[in-house]
Amino acid sequence: MSQPLTRHNRPRQVLDAITAANAGLSAEDRAAKYAKLAESPYRFFRGTNHLYWADVWHDWRFALYGGLPETQTWLQGDAHAYNFGAYGHHDDAVRYGMDDFDDALIGDYQYDLWRLAISLVLDARENAELSGKGTRKALAALVEAYVDELAGHVRGEAPLAVTLETAKGPLAPFLEKVAAKRSRAKMLDKWTTLGEDGRCFAVEDRPDKLARLPAHQASQLRKAIEGEYRQTLRGARAEAEEHHFRVKDLARRLDAGTGSLGLERFYVLIEGGRDHEHDDVILDVKQQTPPEGWRLMNAAEKRAWRRAFPHEGARHAAAFSAIAEHPDLYLGWLHLGETVFSVRERSPFKDDFPTHKLDGAKPYRKLVRQWGRILAREHLRGARALHPDDPARFARSVCARIEGRQDHFVAMVATLALSYADCVGQDYGTFVEAEATVEEEVTTG
Repeated sequence: MSQPLTRHNRPRQVLDAITAANAGLSAEDRAAKYAKLAESPYRFFRGTNHLYWADVWHDWRFALYGGLPETQTWLQGDAHAYNFGAYGHHDDAVRYGMDDFDDALIGDYQYDLWRLAISLVLDARENAELSGKGTRKALAALVEAYVDELAGHVRGEAPLAVTLETAKGPLAPFLEKVAAKRSRAKMLDKWTTLGEDGRCFAVEDRPDKLARLPAHQASQLRKAIEGEYRQTLRGARAEAEEHHFRVKDLARRLDAGTGSLGLERFYVLIEGGRDHEHDDVILDVKQQTPPEGWRLMNAAEKRAWRRAFPHEGARHAAAFSAIAEHPDLYLGWLHLGETVFSVRERSPFKDDFPTHKLDGAKPYRKLVRQWGRILAREHLRGARALHPDDPARFARSVCARIEGRQDHFVAMVATLALSYADCVGQDYGTFVEAEATVEEEVTTG
């Protein structure tokens, strides 16, 4: 008689976790998401953030260089290489940084740094095709730049944002190209059409990206935009005249993202200004769910979280305002029934840096140094929002934990990132094999 075995083994854990995380999706959305997960280990990593958080939530290594109240800050929550990119909003200035805070939460800085380092390894292997030595050097450059930015803050140095004017290395030609190729007018030409009755979404031209809403849902969304959403705005946009927010058209956004695929998402076209043909604004309305880290909190932590953030729209707005280098003036939220959505402007300059086009290890290191500095600045802003009376507290605390041991800190993060990337490769293989088995069973049925 064979002995009974538990389901506590990595392949079974991975498959069960993926099934549970996507149980609420329709069969069509689940199939589309699984197809994206099967594209590559890095795509798999991007779309299974829940696996990462479950793996590292109680990792003992946090205690070596953090793990204290003083080393907590607002986190991006899903830090990876392709969450960096070009963006720009109301002032039409092109910048480079992180502009997605759907998974943002408060926690130890190492959650973000580790995830970014792991994504670097996966990206270096798949896209940049770096050698093992080149990848290790890139990891060291990332971590050292992060620490150096924090140390500079302690010394009182002013941070330098990455803009069209300040970009160096491979980012300079990239941002120049984005500025030349993209604009508000070009974005509107891509997503909308201009006819005798005015501007509307180009649903017929982009059936794979946009779809019409049923009349009742369109009416509900229109009322929420013109009502609740406007009440959540602050600053200049809160004072804008009513015509500014006149809804001109609405559409469902299709096939966007990887981890968020299957969540409800809409585009709303509003009047904006009335002086020029291309003054219209596209609002990105996205369903918000709790960040992955929240799901691992104990009951007391969840109660405290909900006291601070009554719903995920408020959490997203608070995080965005705290972390972002240039918060979106259209940032807010709304409810459709019991479901809460974030609202923000769709950036005319959104674009990812093509790491596969970098020529060698040296340009890649120049790029990842910028990632390290940008992440550090986000953490500094997030900590300042939590402790405005002592904005340098976070930087002092982290630097004190690392002081005299930076080489070991770099080595620890590098070792963790390399080994976890290997694990992602194994998990990806488990997933692909399981999907192939299911497909074969359906085919032979």
